[in-house]
Amino acid sequence: MRNLDFQGLTSKEAARRLIEYGPNEPPKAPPPGVLAIALRTLKEPMFFLLASAALLYLFVGDLGEGLFMVAGAGASITLVVLQELRTERALEALNRLAEPTATCLRDGVERRIPARDLVPGDLILVGEGERAPADALLIGGDALVVDESLLTGESATVMKTLAGGERPADFPDPGGEGTPYIFAGTMIARGSGMAEVVRTGARTAMGRLGASLAAIESEPSPLQQRTSRLVATLGAFALIFCVLVFLAYWLVHGDWFEGAIAGITLAIGLLPEEFPMVLAIFLALGAYRLARRNVLVRRSSVTETLGSTSILCVDKTGTLTQNRMRVAFAVADDDDASDAPRADSTPRMLIRAALCASSTNPVDPMDRAVHAFAADAGVAADAAPIRSFPIRPDLLAFIQCWRDDTGESYAAKGAPETIFKLAQVADVERARLQIRIDDLAHRGLRVLAVATTAPLPQAPPPEAASFNFVGLLGFEDPLREDVPAAVAAARRAGVAVAMITGDYPATALAIARQAGLDSDAGVIAGAEIAATPGERLPEKIRDIRVFARVTPTSKLALVEAFKSDGHIVAMTGDGVNDGPALAAAHIGIAMGQRGSDVAREAAHIVLLDNSFPSIVVGVALGRRIFANLRRALTYVTAIHIPIAGVALTPILMGLPPLLLPAHVVLMELIIDPTCALVFESQPNEPDAMLKPPHRRDEPLFGARELWLGFLQGFVVYLAVMSVYVIDNGFGAPEAQARGLAFATLVASNLVLALSDALPRGASLFSRANLAFWLVAGAASAMVAASLYAPLASELLHFEPPSWPKLVLALTLAAIAGSWYGIWRRLLYPTPSAQRGDAALNVDLG
Repeated sequence: MRNLDFQGLTSKEAARRLIEYGPNEPPKAPPPGVLAIALRTLKEPMFFLLASAALLYLFVGDLGEGLFMVAGAGASITLVVLQELRTERALEALNRLAEPTATCLRDGVERRIPARDLVPGDLILVGEGERAPADALLIGGDALVVDESLLTGESATVMKTLAGGERPADFPDPGGEGTPYIFAGTMIARGSGMAEVVRTGARTAMGRLGASLAAIESEPSPLQQRTSRLVATLGAFALIFCVLVFLAYWLVHGDWFEGAIAGITLAIGLLPEEFPMVLAIFLALGAYRLARRNVLVRRSSVTETLGSTSILCVDKTGTLTQNRMRVAFAVADDDDASDAPRADSTPRMLIRAALCASSTNPVDPMDRAVHAFAADAGVAADAAPIRSFPIRPDLLAFIQCWRDDTGESYAAKGAPETIFKLAQVADVERARLQIRIDDLAHRGLRVLAVATTAPLPQAPPPEAASFNFVGLLGFEDPLREDVPAAVAAARRAGVAVAMITGDYPATALAIARQAGLDSDAGVIAGAEIAATPGERLPEKIRDIRVFARVTPTSKLALVEAFKSDGHIVAMTGDGVNDGPALAAAHIGIAMGQRGSDVAREAAHIVLLDNSFPSIVVGVALGRRIFANLRRALTYVTAIHIPIAGVALTPILMGLPPLLLPAHVVLMELIIDPTCALVFESQPNEPDAMLKPPHRRDEPLFGARELWLGFLQGFVVYLAVMSVYVIDNGFGAPEAQARGLAFATLVASNLVLALSDALPRGASLFSRANLAFWLVAGAASAMVAASLYAPLASELLHFEPPSWPKLVLALTLAAIAGSWYGIWRRLLYPTPSAQRGDAALNVDLG
């Protein structure tokens, strides 16, 4: 237990020491700078091709065109660097949210502060399931059992004992039984206590290893890895085509320079180098958007899965309920029950027994409720506990041993069936009490029983002690007001919600009905889950959505069963033993405010506000990210079809080349910000949360999206080539036909982007489309300058077309770019039904 005489450092002294010793965090590599990002970008195949074209122009062709290519390549690199920096900033913001915290005493007050602000001399409170935030000396509380395997490699836990009066001069290396030394990063497996910080930051044993346990994992997702391989393969094919076109042009026309330019242009058109950039930006910014809604993504790959969630397995306490317990019912052994009891009307023996069976420094909501109830009655503990026995799966009760003038005695508080067994309550009495317990459970109260032992000179082990039943306590934990609407929104979206709790079955059913969960199939208890063979469990629980008296082992079995039944499972947890279930779920969700470090490390997501509606918001945002990313990748595919096509077709038809490398550079300056900014900022479709989740095996970018992109791109290709061929056929100068066709390509690209990106029912001029109009305005100014500014038109080999021709070409571009968007809106009109997020009174888009 914690010594209340400890005051800790003052805030002023802690601030001084923070300046002296620096932040308590491991050494971190600095984020990549502008130069590093630029150098990494230059290694991409696209910039190798651009550099080759620029060198050809500079040393063999026109100096002006060469300089233009250099400037264009520089602008393209600048755009990529800016997007990378934006992504890095988003990741840095996520890492700040993921920083660990610690409980310490400052100015005599218990505070939760960022672990990086700890300094030598701080008094910290550590407990089961937490990682030690710094190297420290155990000075108060129970003996701790600590897992030091992260530092020593030894899987066996070690016991930590309290330091003596004399403080050791040196802090030894990790390892050793019966020492008071706690090392940063080690896990408290059992017990709680107070420790004095000795070493922080790089001076800790963990700091010397340079490791960080809480960092956001930004490794490439499986989709990113597959896409990188695809782009590398397409890059190889593009280079092969480049060489073939170069050789063919040289052999047929005898002009190696024009052949090289034509080959490079075709290779650039074939290479969808935007794919990796789009994926990285969407996943990073998507995670940042989720964090703004209190959903912290620790593994970026889960962003791809979140929108596909088909079942949410959630805890009751603190997730569906407010986690604000109060004693709403009390009955002593043979007394009448009293609803909403006054502390002064409840027998003091029951109050004192419940208090003695609660932690002296309560963290658990029910322990806090007991302390508040005892304080109202003026009851205080007369002694200090000497031993405590935490709840175990086979013994659902918390037991403490106390010593006073009369001897040693036990107080126990826990599940009624466990306390009845400990106290050996007679069957007749048990039946009478069970009727009362069932009545309270059906009203949604959580019922605990209390028992004590008579004082003895030396108490035997708890299992051998003779307990006496004292009474029952009923705890009320009100449902969160926003939970029923969130549950309804999830069910409309085809996402089942299952409640998994350690409560009594009748209590679980009552809360489930209040929350709006599907309780028609009843409730199943943990013992029945454990007794069911694994191969039969998926069928047994298929329609069950309420699970009671569930142990951590049963939680894991439920996750595996739901997965076997074809579900994408999201699982919440906060305890030390929830780690396996969180790791096994497709999406493990740890509670950020009350969860253990074990749970947070095993989870894919940390819920910063412990709120169930935030999970539903996360699912909606996951669907938005999935849909926008799919549209962006389809658009990238579509726009590369006409670029490659119009680069190759004139060569095959014996016409003058339509596209030159400089033209492709200008197109890339439009495509990059369009796919990275315009698509990412779009809101959800109006019916996104009125449709079932994606199928488990549905790819983000599969054959359907590939063919759709090809079809859209082919229509644009036909429009651009038609303009070029027809204008050439009517005797227009080559440069004029090229300029007109290029204007058609740019306009159809912009219309295609807006058509693909814009959700049904969304306004063209909404705030989400600001990025598009900025890009469209810049692109229009660029086209106008390239056609009508003499210097630009000469460098790009353009001549201005007549206004009637330009209007006709732009009209054709609008039709070629918008046909699919118009068809989609006619085939799938905006739903008139209520949006799935309306009931939540929050914008999920």
